[in-house]
Amino acid sequence: MLIGKKLRVLVVDDTIVYRKAVSDVLAEIPGVEVVGVAHNGKIAMSKVATLKPDLLTLDIEMPEMNGIEVLSALQSNYPSIGAVMVSTLTSDGGVMTMKALELGAFDFILKPTAKNPAESKKQLKDALTPIINEFKKSKNAPSLLRNKGQFTKTPGTVLRKPLKPLSAARPGLKSADNKPDVPKGKLAVRRGKSEIIAIGISTGGPNALTQMLPMLPGNLGVPIVIVQHMPPVFTKSLASSLNAKCALLVKEAEDREDLQINTVYIAPGGKQMKLIASADGMNRQIKITNDPPENSCRPSADYLFRSVGDYYVGRTTAVIMTGMGSDGSKGLEILSQKGATIIAQNEDTCVVFGMPKKPIESGIADRIVPLNKIADEIVKSVR
Repeated sequence: MLIGKKLRVLVVDDTIVYRKAVSDVLAEIPGVEVVGVAHNGKIAMSKVATLKPDLLTLDIEMPEMNGIEVLSALQSNYPSIGAVMVSTLTSDGGVMTMKALELGAFDFILKPTAKNPAESKKQLKDALTPIINEFKKSKNAPSLLRNKGQFTKTPGTVLRKPLKPLSAARPGLKSADNKPDVPKGKLAVRRGKSEIIAIGISTGGPNALTQMLPMLPGNLGVPIVIVQHMPPVFTKSLASSLNAKCALLVKEAEDREDLQINTVYIAPGGKQMKLIASADGMNRQIKITNDPPENSCRPSADYLFRSVGDYYVGRTTAVIMTGMGSDGSKGLEILSQKGATIIAQNEDTCVVFGMPKKPIESGIADRIVPLNKIADEIVKSVR
């Protein structure tokens, strides 16, 4: 976004402790300049006009004018200015943060919970630094997040690579003895239509899912499992928000529930989610675990993708979308070897082109499409 000049940040929080803490952390990040502070949204908007920041760190709950109202004003008057929300780990905080992300916030961090000032600052720095660095690199994040219709007015280019070669169909892929389906050869065969959709997504994800999932029909005919990198509480708020907008049922996944068609399951924040066989061996269930993070992520897309590959050989559509880091890449390699259809969001429509980058560059993505074309490709893969 910014080449040769510092990222100008305005810190907005009604608590002096957090204004100072956030300002101190930002001052330690190379290429960042704190141009001012404000203790409520009304003062922040007056300073935006004079200071011309590139980014606001924005508390949600403030007097005079709260963070949601500030975002609405930015959307109307300063669409090129980004925002990172500073939220609390509460149910109300989760609901408000979802609204903020839908209004175009780049990302959010949680207010530190440590009582020790040094540990609190470390938590804040660890959370904020990677987000700020990604925002600096992102050329058009604010416009992507706020101008939701810009990719629906022009046809997107679907780049296709040849499908994996067919070989003899393998009967009996469903396990009768509760064991995962394991292909005998190095490469499994894509056997036709997919029976499950698996999605990995991170930064920019709530906004992207809000645009993509409502484009899917309510009679899709298969389940969808999603890993969206988020802390506890927030995934429940995300599921509730999406459910109100979609023809499909959207819910936060629960342990040991059977997979149902036309249902979207979002992995609970702070937990891992995988698929297992039911006791009768006929159905697939969701298993929620406390297994360690992978790629510093819990939930992790790699963790989910591996289990999907175990039980849906040749019958999976995997989608990798906007997000920081490379979570999902290793899982996609496994799915590709087992005959999955891989759909990757293209760089131009990603808020952060991290997670789809390696799968695209390595050549395992079968479809590379803009955000507004992902739903179409999903439907084609199951019908």
